[in-house]
Amino acid sequence: MHLTKSSKKTLALLTLFGSVNLFAEPIIYDDSILSDPRKKIIELSNEQIKEDSSKLKKDWINPITYQYKKNLGEEFNTDQSIISINQPIFQSGGIYKAIKYADSTYDYAKLEIDQQKKELIKNAVEILFNIKKTDLNIQKAQLTLQNAKIDVNRKKEQVLNGFLDASYLDNALLTLNTTKHTLVDLKYQKENLINNFNSISSKEYINFELPIFKMFSKEEFLKNNIEIKKAKADIEKKGNYSFMTMAKYLPSVNAYYNYSKYHDTDNQNIKENSETYGLTINVPLDSRTFNDIQSKKIDYLKSKLSLETTITDEKNFFKTNLQKLDMIEERIKITNEDIEVYDSILSIIKEEKEAELKTQSDLDTLQNSAKIKKFDKEIYQIDKQLTLLEMYVKLH
Repeated sequence: MHLTKSSKKTLALLTLFGSVNLFAEPIIYDDSILSDPRKKIIELSNEQIKEDSSKLKKDWINPITYQYKKNLGEEFNTDQSIISINQPIFQSGGIYKAIKYADSTYDYAKLEIDQQKKELIKNAVEILFNIKKTDLNIQKAQLTLQNAKIDVNRKKEQVLNGFLDASYLDNALLTLNTTKHTLVDLKYQKENLINNFNSISSKEYINFELPIFKMFSKEEFLKNNIEIKKAKADIEKKGNYSFMTMAKYLPSVNAYYNYSKYHDTDNQNIKENSETYGLTINVPLDSRTFNDIQSKKIDYLKSKLSLETTITDEKNFFKTNLQKLDMIEERIKITNEDIEVYDSILSIIKEEKEAELKTQSDLDTLQNSAKIKKFDKEIYQIDKQLTLLEMYVKLH
């Protein structure tokens, strides 16, 4: 599929494995690819933010205070219990915003954990793609090695027969040696990738199939973009916190209750038990009020501007990756043309070999080169999937 300017506007996102649901995750994208400790960390993190949010919702509720007093004086040897409650019942909207702030804090934290989880899965899948890519490069290197050996033998024969200078053979040997080292490096790279995969997953990499991704529209990308959702959640969180800060310096009404009980009723010096309750109106007068409120308002305004820059960044990210996909498609198109050329030449070479005008070495060299081009095409397809993977991980 070649990404033309018109097709870019109409592309729709699908994750394959036969799914037609726009945002259904492929099998490989659930957390089964992650190791048990990593899954447990994510699970505990989700539990933690739930508890933190629940605590925030209750922060406006003051604790009930119990105090026990033991008077050790000679005349007043008494035991006394005191229960005190001083609870705000009106804070100029601060109580409602405190609950909303707890909810928005949870929403933001949940998005962060989801993003971390998806990033881990993305890293594992990216390694799987790169293992496959390395396998293809190893096969390419093996074919290149075969061609290098053929070339050395051909140059050796030509040098010995006096048709070529020895420098040509030397260059062919250097190419052969370089190809051998490349093959060794590629095998090491594969082992290194497998080790990296094993640090993320507790299962063998061969147990997973590679997913296949298709393109999606710019509108869907922006609508479901996790960075944009986080920026919006941040606005909600900081807006609630800004209002909470302002309410802290506005009048509030508290209900209070105090109860005092003496335990030794036989002591004549003991006062009677007492109970008081009522309402208090508090008007805080703090020289820092304006600065604190303005600081939180500025933070809130910054979060709104941050949303604008995030949307711009994500639009440019989408555009850049579309251009990269277009470039990869151009490479695939060129490779297809090369394959067609090789196929047409091979048919001629086969006929000439049958007529004993060409050798088996000539045929083997071209066949290997044709296979290398086909591996190149597969590698470009993987590069395309890796680019789509970078885009897919942004979706929520």
